[in-house]
Formats: sequence, structure tokens, C-alpha cells
Amino acid sequence: MLRGVRPLVVLPTYNEAANVDRVLRLVRSSLPEATVLVVDDGSPDGTAELAEKTGTDVGGVEVLRRDSKSGLGSAYRAGFRWGLAHGFDACIEMDADLSHDPAALPALVAALEGGAELAVGSRYVPGGTIPRWSWHRRLLSRGGNVYASVLLGLGVADSTSGFRAYRASVLRRIDLDRVRADGYGFQIEMTYRARQAGAPIREVPISFVDRVDGESKMSLFIVVEALALVTWWGIGRLVGLSHRRARAA
Repeated sequence: MLRGVRPLVVLPTYNEAANVDRVLRLVRSSLPEATVLVVDDGSPDGTAELAEKTGTDVGGVEVLRRDSKSGLGSAYRAGFRWGLAHGFDACIEMDADLSHDPAALPALVAALEGGAELAVGSRYVPGGTIPRWSWHRRLLSRGGNVYASVLLGLGVADSTSGFRAYRASVLRRIDLDRVRADGYGFQIEMTYRARQAGAPIREVPISFVDRVDGESKMSLFIVVEALALVTWWGIGRLVGLSHRRARAA
């Protein structure tokens, strides 16, 4: 645990009744000093009610109810704002579908303790794994990450990872109102803005597995959106570099 630091685990949910009880119990077991904030987008399957019930059993669980499904990026921004407003010193992202192993939470927190302001749970550093993925899915994911890293100058192998921890200090330097992307694009944009804000970034190896219960939220639109946004940001970055070099000449 970070010495003297209050961490908040932000857990966006939409129709996660099949997983929410188990993931909350595992998170509380792996990181008992943390508070968990479930950000539920009006799940019709009773996810919010189940989260509240589990919270009564295990403690340390808050539920932020939203009226409708507004996207992953919107849910995380709402969770980060809640965490900052309530004095938490670190905010941790993770999925509610158990594709992210709660046992890795202490390693992410340890990376913050070691000086990082952003700790990324990475599939693409030594020790990271993606069991049961097909070769073409690996190629798409790996290629997208290389493209984003090169075009945006990230120096991060897995900028699309949604399992990560931020120090509150860097979240305060990022204008969350300007962050607009969702899905993969949100993760890349937050990595880019953290890098622009001068945040030390460290990647921690994780094992990523596909959900077992419930329906995946991934879609072709999310992938296309991410690639389009990376291209747009990359063009803006290259134009900015060109202008700075011209002024320096």
C-alpha cells in the first residue's frame, strides 16, 4: 500500500449482475485498505442493487448511480471527479467483468509508491500475457498500440489497457472536461495527456483474460474511433512540433 495514501478503485458497470458480487469481494480481499466506487449507468439487471448489497457485507463500497448508459470514458471521468472531491490520493481503473485480475492491484499501487504517477497494467511488457487470444486479435491490438505509441510519442507498450492507477496529482493536472474519447480511445487519450502533463509512467505486467459471464461491450466502432482519434492527435502533435522547430530556427 502507498504509505498514508487513500486509493479509490473505480469500477464502471452496465449489466454486470453476473460478476459484480465476485469482483467486489476479490477487490476488497486484494486491496482491503481501498474504497471501491461502482459507477453504474442505470443497469436494468439490478447491478447497482447487488453492489450495494455486497457493500453492506464487505464494507468499503460506494455506488454512484447514473441515469443511463453514457460510455466508459464518461464513467471513469465521473469516478475520478468523485475521488478527487472526496480526498482520495490515487484512482485505479479496472473492468467489472473479471478480465482484470484483482490480485494485480497491489503491484499497480506499488508502482505509484515507487514514484510513478501513472501505473499501466500491461500485456506487452515481459511477464504480461493474453491467454486464449487468436493471432489476428493479438496483431490488431499490438499493432494499434505500436501505432499510438509512435505517433503520439508515448513510450508505452500498452496504452489501450484499462487496468491502471493514477496519482491524484496527475489527474488534477489533466483537464478532465477536455477528455472526450471512449473505450480504447479514452485509455490512449489519458495516457497521452498524462505524458503531456509530465507524469512518470510505469508499466506493470498483467495477465488479461476475456470475460466468462455477461456480454462484451467491445465493438468495431470503438476500435475505429480510437484509431481515428490517434491519427487526429498525432497530426496535431506533429504540427505543434513543426511550429516549435520553426520558431527555434
